Amino acid sequence: MFEYAPAPESRSIVDIHPSYGLFVDGDFVDPEDGVRFKTVNPATEEVLAEVVAAGPRDVDRAVAAARAAHETRWSTLPGRERAKYLYRLARIVQERSRELAVLESIDNGKPIRESRDVDLPLVAAHFFYYAGWADKLGYAGFGPDPRPLGVAGQVIPWNFPLLMLAWKLAPALACGNTVVLKPAETTPLTALAFAEICQQADLPPGVVNIVTGAGETGRTLVEHPGIDKVAFTGSTEVGRQIARSVAGTTKKVTLELGGKAANVVFDDAPLDQAIEGIVNGIFFNQGHVCCAGSRLLVQESIADDLLDQLKRRLATLRLGDPLDKNTDVGAINSSEQLQRIRLLSDIGEQEGAERWSAPCELPDRGFWFPPTVFTGVTQAHRIAREEVFGPVLSVLTFRTPAEAVEKANNTPYGLSAGVWTEKGSRILWMAQRLRAGVVWANTFNRFDPSSPFGGYKESGYGREGGRHGLEAYLDV
Repeated sequence: MFEYAPAPESRSIVDIHPSYGLFVDGDFVDPEDGVRFKTVNPATEEVLAEVVAAGPRDVDRAVAAARAAHETRWSTLPGRERAKYLYRLARIVQERSRELAVLESIDNGKPIRESRDVDLPLVAAHFFYYAGWADKLGYAGFGPDPRPLGVAGQVIPWNFPLLMLAWKLAPALACGNTVVLKPAETTPLTALAFAEICQQADLPPGVVNIVTGAGETGRTLVEHPGIDKVAFTGSTEVGRQIARSVAGTTKKVTLELGGKAANVVFDDAPLDQAIEGIVNGIFFNQGHVCCAGSRLLVQESIADDLLDQLKRRLATLRLGDPLDKNTDVGAINSSEQLQRIRLLSDIGEQEGAERWSAPCELPDRGFWFPPTVFTGVTQAHRIAREEVFGPVLSVLTFRTPAEAVEKANNTPYGLSAGVWTEKGSRILWMAQRLRAGVVWANTFNRFDPSSPFGGYKESGYGREGGRHGLEAYLDV
């Protein structure tokens, strides 16, 4: 392994305020009944800023601002005028991309290389893409004159804070809705930076409102009677609670929940390419990916060779400072998530699976977990059934394509899957039988704003992205 000299990105380009309010009706305001809490850098445990856990009166104020903006301005704007604002947001994101990437890595723990090269380009791309739809909604296939729903309440997770914001906001605004968005409690800073971008873009007050907080704030927002549409990305458990809370109401709902994706490698797969796809599938963003390829299904005849090559590749991964441009694996987002990863990994060993972790030195401070592979895993193991949401790979084997499909579909989830083979006919055969919302062929974790994303079963319902992502924000 090469020894790389440190190549840190400058933190000085980011101005983190010591304290933040809520973004309501175009301004940052103090809370009425919310309380303040601290957000920390997961790589160092350093306190970054003090933010607000919005209370019921704060949520009321944000929803009222969104309703007024919807009825008096935003929904009546011609689509081409809404598009101008979306284009403006996209361009400002591009102009401030370096600053936003650094802030994302500081607040989230992900490597700067990923936030810079993956997250931020996709954030801008989503706003550009849906700006193009804003004046063409009559041609989207949902009727000649589709109307917006009203006020959308959106709750996003901590694994891709700014990207999930773009996934939610861009189609909602393009369709003429206004938004109250709640970022995750551990990663609020890029959402608050985006609030500043809304001001910079002269977005009409109340069109976008951002209320920070934890689960109670999210519950208050989702259950608020002034919300017409709920969009949630997060855990299956919380998704069930949301589905129960909106049952019997007129609210439209989309849920993008957990996953336990199978990454299926056949004996004719290009092995070097497959190894990189496996690494990207599960160790990208420390495994904090709902569609991560956390179950590796390998054809039995090549299992030993593939595992040997995979372990050699994992030994070259560099774990450490997220702001170092050489870093491959950053910090786990929170101490709570680290405890869950450790718990499920320990259970994997107790249930008889063989554990191997890449040799690496973990920093003294912060939340860290080495890239880990479990072999000798069966379908009954918890690590093969439950979402670990960390850099942990479970390896199973199969002999025939039919067995691969049966094992891949033997999960309560259905968000994504990957297939590695040189036979195009086999790819199509597998894709028709895998019960997953997204099936990647000879690649993994590739996203595009024009392509719909979503799952089946306990992975939720509804689609985000593409033309399909407009439907959830239109009265059709």
